[in-house]
Amino acid sequence: MNAVTWDVLWPDAAGKEALEVAARLAGQGLRAGDRVLLTGENSAAFVTSLLALCHLDASIVLADPQLTTEQLERMTRIAGVRWAVAGETAAGLPLPPSAILDPGAGQALPDPSAKISLDRWTQRRDAVVMWSSGTTGDPKGVVKSGRAVMENSRVTAGVMGYRTDDVLAPILPFSHQYGMSLLLIWWLTGCGLLLAPYRRLEQALTAIGESGATVVDGSPPTYHGMLTLFSRNPAILAALSGVRMWCVGGAPLHRPLATQFEAATGNELLDGYGMTETGNIALTVPGMTEGVGAPLPGVEVRVLGEDGEPVTPGSPGEIVVRTPGRMEGYLRVDGSLEPCADTWLRTNDLGRVDDDGRLHVFGRMNAVHRMGHTLYPEYLERRAEECGAPVKVVALDDDRSGSVLVFFVQDVDDDERVWRARFRAYLAAYERPNAVVTLPKFPVNRNGKVDVAALRESAVQILTSPRNRVDDGR
Repeated sequence: MNAVTWDVLWPDAAGKEALEVAARLAGQGLRAGDRVLLTGENSAAFVTSLLALCHLDASIVLADPQLTTEQLERMTRIAGVRWAVAGETAAGLPLPPSAILDPGAGQALPDPSAKISLDRWTQRRDAVVMWSSGTTGDPKGVVKSGRAVMENSRVTAGVMGYRTDDVLAPILPFSHQYGMSLLLIWWLTGCGLLLAPYRRLEQALTAIGESGATVVDGSPPTYHGMLTLFSRNPAILAALSGVRMWCVGGAPLHRPLATQFEAATGNELLDGYGMTETGNIALTVPGMTEGVGAPLPGVEVRVLGEDGEPVTPGSPGEIVVRTPGRMEGYLRVDGSLEPCADTWLRTNDLGRVDDDGRLHVFGRMNAVHRMGHTLYPEYLERRAEECGAPVKVVALDDDRSGSVLVFFVQDVDDDERVWRARFRAYLAAYERPNAVVTLPKFPVNRNGKVDVAALRESAVQILTSPRNRVDDGR
């Protein structure tokens, strides 16, 4: 493999460059309060542009660089974008050339005594617009104040114990909630930030080892990929001894993955739970990795039943949250703000709080009815995973039983018959699958989450094909 290109960015150097970028952007017409689309791949230019926009008190609209032109057109229209900073992705933007700002063009004559300041931006109510994942429909524009994102980042940094001598290694895009929060944590902490080709996992791991990075963040599919690489080439793992925290988020962590990672590396996976709408809610720390950890200081969590009342301690239900990191509201289609109606946010996520106050999250709150019972597929997944592998459950409507269940198992060793027998021994009759499918790995979408829509399409084909063996689940 050719030499891997990487760099470590430190706040002092980035701040000086960001001041020059801010001067150039202001010279091109950008003013405080203007709404600016920021998109692009992970790079020093992305980071300095973000800092410059904060310094200029802009309203920043984050967008994934892999979005289609149609998706970007919808986002820029709803958000009322006036300008864009897009780097290498500028050519595909649905904006006139006059609206594309160039961070490298024009004069840069900042005050030599000035420093990047996020103070004005922190006071802005619409400091950042991010987009929900869109797993249940079109992505929604989430409007957040600078105070909310900065306070959430500050509390997260304190709980996780980041240090000035750390080097953060995000194996994820900066243009999403998770990535942006790490950029703010990096800035607040004053530590190093590894810039590496995160979409190429083996190269990213090489860069982590060569740079001496100490904190790694990625999604569950990224860690699955790591385990594959470690098994093929143990030297990759041996070069990562300087990593002191392996953090995971962006999607539910399957317990078999956490167990396999610790067995292979001797390190814990530190899970976390948060939303674009709230920022981080709960985090695990070294030595205490049950569930997704305890709620952050200042964050309150309740678990409610179908009747809207709190469930008995330890029972599953919908997670509702009250946090200083919550959004201001969603953008309506016409661009106006739909403010939050209540201080408590219903997450539509299923979870429970254990006796030690730690939060456990199972997934989306999607109840189905089967054989006279109410089931939650995500909760069923966690129980099925006790059989030894990651499981995704797809439920489809059925006139006779209420729902039919297809279990997708991530496993390359045992076939469907072996897994069907395991589930039959472990699950109640009304919980057992109508069909079982083993896959070498689950499909994922561009956010690194399991592509549930793709699995649902497969489930429909399986249940409608006469060649497939489907039973009544008993």
